[in-house]
Amino acid sequence: MEKLSILLGKSIQKITRLRGNGGSALPGLVIERTNPKFVRNVLSKLPYGVVVVSGTNGKTTTTKIVVELLEAEGLKVFTNKTGSNFVRGVISAILKNIKLSGKFDYDIAVLELDEAHAVKFCEVMPINYALLLNVQRDQLDRFGEIDHTAELLQKVAENAEKAVVLNREDPRVGKIQAKHQVYFGLSDMLLKKFPSDDNLLNKNSVVASDKPALVTLDKLDGQKATYRVKTEHYHTNLTLKGIYNAYNAAGALALVSTILPETDSQKFINKLSKVESAFGRGEVFKINDAEVEILLVKNPSAFQLSLASFVDDEHDYMIAINDNIADGRDISWLWNVDFKTLSNVKIVSGVRATDMALRLKYDDIKVDKIEENLETAVDKFTTADKKPKRIFATYTAMLEIRKIISGKSLL
Repeated sequence: MEKLSILLGKSIQKITRLRGNGGSALPGLVIERTNPKFVRNVLSKLPYGVVVVSGTNGKTTTTKIVVELLEAEGLKVFTNKTGSNFVRGVISAILKNIKLSGKFDYDIAVLELDEAHAVKFCEVMPINYALLLNVQRDQLDRFGEIDHTAELLQKVAENAEKAVVLNREDPRVGKIQAKHQVYFGLSDMLLKKFPSDDNLLNKNSVVASDKPALVTLDKLDGQKATYRVKTEHYHTNLTLKGIYNAYNAAGALALVSTILPETDSQKFINKLSKVESAFGRGEVFKINDAEVEILLVKNPSAFQLSLASFVDDEHDYMIAINDNIADGRDISWLWNVDFKTLSNVKIVSGVRATDMALRLKYDDIKVDKIEENLETAVDKFTTADKKPKRIFATYTAMLEIRKIISGKSLL
């Protein structure tokens, strides 16, 4: 049955590629319906099992960190690199990597899945580990209230046979119960730098947790980070940018330390120092001798942490806000972000450019230009001068901007 499914799926993939639809989910959809046990039959043979990474923010880069740390220890890691959050997306990724003979030459699967689809995945495939990052307001028109999102992650945790790695500092994730719980956390001095939805506008309400953490981000000074793993402290310079990535890396370290407990933590730290941001998350392009950095922002916490990490006097700034389905239709969350660290925004763009400009006006932030058309806005922004530039963008705006910039970039 598996060989027939593989042949069918690969045939459909070839046809869709010939038609110019290389990212089609059709092969996965067909196999999902004709052979519901396909995923289980393939992935259940992996020696180290299956890992699910989920949560509102940081899944893509955190998954990338986990994959690279495990690969550095010699494991062959299967992952859904396209970031497809559906079971059918995982099937399509399997089809691209499995031999016609049925040979699937991997040791472990590390899969990025959003909260709802992670639950559906667990219904068809038993998982061994889960890394649950956070619960924040993001696409509430899809999942409902954040307490419901937390309930989805609780279901994921209940399906993890070996261990669940939890963000100790997230008030909802920290309460999740599982068969075996492992925590990652922050030192007391860093707590206020990472507000949750509950204390975004009142950082003084942050309360330290008393749960012991396997890995703690103890100090962070620019790109210099100190992690405590068990009782030992490790210092490293990070290539990853953004304070949120430094913290999510603590979750990745806790996960890989749980999967490979005999590995010297210094090896993981050495590899972590070289890991770069994922697609569209802090990527830097060079246009007309100026560096242009794209930063994904999709909810209040993500935007606030990006502003805390990336605002200075050396860069020019553009903000692009869309409200397409993949972004979430409700953009009222922008009013929960404090933009006062910005002194000036050169251009606001995207479908909701006017709304963004209005929001900035209420924080007395000067906006030089409103340009809804992203291509026009990017062209004007990147050709104005050689000063380094940063673009804060919601998901679909980020994808479009990246495509526009990729055609211009020298990097």
